[in-house]
Amino acid sequence: MRTDYPASARLHRPSEYASALKGRRIARGALFVLNTPRQSPVGHTARLGLIIPKRLAARAVTRNTIKRVIREAFRLQRPYLPPRDLVFRLHSKVPDTSLRQLRKLVRAEVDDLLKKVR
Repeated sequence: MRTDYPASARLHRPSEYASALKGRRIARGALFVLNTPRQSPVGHTARLGLIIPKRLAARAVTRNTIKRVIREAFRLQRPYLPPRDLVFRLHSKVPDTSLRQLRKLVRAEVDDLLKKVR
């Protein structure tokens, strides 16, 4: 089974993010909130949007690490997800830990949130 992450699997326009954020909240974890629009668009597979604000993750290295981990988890689980837009939004301050520990923390939470989507 093919597990890639093409441009068609991403949210691009602000209107796509706005519709997902106005929609319903699927799940909430210690760090992230997962939102989806009320009506899923027709004719595509699951798409991903990320909102990682600078005020909650001050260092660019931290923000980029979080994004990479979420994209990788999404890429691997995308064939099993329903065809809807998913927006991960960081809602609490990232703890001061090493990047290795942060990767494990984020991956565990993202995997749990994506299980709730199925």
